[in-house]
Amino acid sequence: MGKLDKVMLDERLKQISKYNAKIYNWHKTVCNTSELYFEPESEDDIVKIIELAKKNKRNVRAIGMLHSPSDLPFSDGYIISMKKLNRVIEVDVDLEAKTVTVEAGIEITQLNEELSKHGLALSNLCAISDLTIGGAISTATHGTGINFGCLSAQIKSLTLFTDSRGKMHCSETMNSDIFKAALCSLGALGIITQVTIQCETAFLLEANQTPAKLDHILDNLDSIVHSAEHVRFWWFPHTDDCITWKANRTNKKPSPQKLSYINDTLFGFHLLQLILYLSRFRSSIVPKINQLIFSFKFSKPIHFIDDSYKVFCFDCLFSQYVNEWAIPIEKAKYAIRDLKRWVETSEVSAHYPVEIRFVDQDDIWLSPSYGRKAHTMFRSELEKAYPKFQSFIELQKQLDPTGLFLNPYLKRHLFGENVDVKNLKSKL
Repeated sequence: MGKLDKVMLDERLKQISKYNAKIYNWHKTVCNTSELYFEPESEDDIVKIIELAKKNKRNVRAIGMLHSPSDLPFSDGYIISMKKLNRVIEVDVDLEAKTVTVEAGIEITQLNEELSKHGLALSNLCAISDLTIGGAISTATHGTGINFGCLSAQIKSLTLFTDSRGKMHCSETMNSDIFKAALCSLGALGIITQVTIQCETAFLLEANQTPAKLDHILDNLDSIVHSAEHVRFWWFPHTDDCITWKANRTNKKPSPQKLSYINDTLFGFHLLQLILYLSRFRSSIVPKINQLIFSFKFSKPIHFIDDSYKVFCFDCLFSQYVNEWAIPIEKAKYAIRDLKRWVETSEVSAHYPVEIRFVDQDDIWLSPSYGRKAHTMFRSELEKAYPKFQSFIELQKQLDPTGLFLNPYLKRHLFGENVDVKNLKSKL
C-alpha cells in the first residue's frame, strides 16, 4: 500500500488497523497478506471501513476464526476481523421469548457460557465451538439431529451492512427475502453485525457412544437415524469399524465424561498427532494407524450425561484439512458405500474418521439442506443444486452493485470468473 493510502486513514481507523497483515487459516493450509487488516469495536467502525473501501475501490471481507480450508475468507483488499465485536446485547428469558441478541463476532464457546448463566441453551450445536456465530450462520454450519436444522435456522433476526442500502434489519417479517439469503450468504451480501437467536430452557443430554460395523449401520440407517434426537456416526477408512453416537434430552443426574491422561492426552493427542504427521511421509501405514486409533480409543462403549453444549461440542484436537459434502438422506448409504469402495481401490490413504451427521430441511436460499434432508462446485453445478441460486445472485447484485464484498473465491464459484487471490499462498 502506498503512502497516499496511509494518509487517508483517520485517527480512529489507524487505531484499529494494520498494514500488510499476514493471516493464516486454522488448518495452516492457506496464508493471505491483506492490504489492510481491521479489528473494529463498533458498528460505527464498520461504517468507516466500508466507506474507505468504497473510496479506494477495494473489496472487503469479514472473517471469524478462519476454519474454512479454502480461500473463502481472504481478500487482496481489506480484511475485517470480527473478534472484538463479541458482546452480548440482550438476553430475554421470558417463557414466550427465550432469545439472545449478540454481536456476530462472539464465539460459540462464549455464547454457550453466557446462555448457561441465564438458564438457556441452543437447541442444536456443531461439534466445533471455537467459531463465531456470524461465520457459523454465513456457512450454514450444523450439528446433527434429523429433526433439527442448521445453526442458521435458529436465527430470528439479524443486522446486515450492505453497499447499496446501508444498515438493514432483517427477519421473517422484515426484508424477508434478504433474511433468507443472508442466513447462508458466504459474506457476499454484506457484513452481519448482530443476530437474535432462538433458544430454549437449558437441558441435559444423555449420550451413548458404541462401536459398530459399517454394514450394520448402512443396512439399518433409517431406523438408526430416528432412534434418538441426535445421531451421528464415524467410519474409520480402510476398516469396517464405526462409532455410533446417540444423544437424548434427559432429567437424569449429570454424569460427565471422565477423561484419562494416558488415553485422551498422551495417546489421544500427542502420540496420535505425531504418528499422523509421520504418515505423511509413509502413507502405507495409515490403515494400521486407523485400526490402532479405533482399538485403543473407541472399541468400548461410552456413556455420559452433561449440559447440552458440553455433549454437543468436543475438542477436535490439532488442526486438520477437511471437506464436507451434503447428500440427500435417501442416497446416503449408497454414497458411503461408494466412498468406501473408492478408498479400497485407489491409492488414497484416508486417515482419520469420516463423520456422518443428519440435519432437517430448511428454506434458507443457499443452505445445502434447502427443501431436502441432508464441494468443489462452480456456477453451472450450483444452479442445478440450489433452487434459489439465481434469486441469490440477483439479490447480491442489488445489494452489492460494485462487488464490494466479493473476493476471488466468490467470483469463481458464484460468477464463474477465473480469478485467484494475488497475495495468497496455498498448501492444498
